[in-house]
Amino acid sequence: MLLDMSLSEIKEYVCSLGFPAFRGKQLFDALLMGKRIEEVTNLPKDLIALVEKEYPRFELVKKMEASDGTAKYVFKLSDGEIVESVLMKYKYGCTVCVSSQVGCRMGCKFCASTLNGLIRNLSAGEILEQIIYINREQGGVAKKRAVTNVVLMGMGEPLDNYINVTKFLRLVSCEEGLNISQRNITLSTCGIVPKIKALADDGFSVTLTISLHASADEERRSIMPIANAYSIAEILEACRYYFNKTGRRLGFEFTLIAGKNDSLAEADKLSGLLKGLACHVNVIPLNPVKETGLSGTAIKKAYAFVERLNKNGISATKRRTMGEDIGGACGQLRSKVAEEKA
Repeated sequence: MLLDMSLSEIKEYVCSLGFPAFRGKQLFDALLMGKRIEEVTNLPKDLIALVEKEYPRFELVKKMEASDGTAKYVFKLSDGEIVESVLMKYKYGCTVCVSSQVGCRMGCKFCASTLNGLIRNLSAGEILEQIIYINREQGGVAKKRAVTNVVLMGMGEPLDNYINVTKFLRLVSCEEGLNISQRNITLSTCGIVPKIKALADDGFSVTLTISLHASADEERRSIMPIANAYSIAEILEACRYYFNKTGRRLGFEFTLIAGKNDSLAEADKLSGLLKGLACHVNVIPLNPVKETGLSGTAIKKAYAFVERLNKNGISATKRRTMGEDIGGACGQLRSKVAEEKA
């Protein structure tokens, strides 16, 4: 797929087809602008014919806009599989939440993405195309982009698709491409310890966010199967390793599930775990997913949880719950569309 390639790789590919390198640059620019192949009018027809099979074939299946301005997209891939992306508008710009896999095999009890397991990984280009599509729709082009920030918090576990995700990070942040700084990219993981360390060793500087959701291993294992492989202590050690290598403050996501992990005693335990670590905690009342039987904590209780963390010296805020009226929880809209198709 052409979007899996860097500019130099596309130039080399075009030259191998018998065309000059500048045609590769023209092709690369068309891809970044999100042009459909029929809209690419500055390339020879014989070159178009040769690259047509490798040209992106994303199709928008459904788009829903929430009352808070959040927009959710369901895209059909070239093989018919579907993924979802989310556009969130803030005062500082537009953030796109992208998927990295079709489905997920991590099995977190509160997540809609994992209900049907992992179907396949997305390629680097398929992750990138989610941003390109939304960037074009919002009136952006490569050098004057509308999308300013990216979060890998959509369907899938990014570090379970390490090779494609890291290639995507290089493509989206490269100077000749969309040039979105890695400091404006957040990668969320449930805590695959060796890959956290690999991310640091491979020279990346994205904001690393850990989906923690519990302060003790036993409780974490009850909602997150990954906790059977890596303890909280091992995850925190990997976080310190990442911070020491990159100097980047860490994030922790703590989804509050009613009656499960939303007590002030839990906030105190979490404070003890994170004390001395350069980090910020995003407290998120669970977006309800009907298949899980779990519900989010009351807003008043969420604010009390945040207040206790802050009182204990831990930087924390309650994250805005966005897109709840359009299936805001990750994987919900995709599941609905799949049901409709069936």
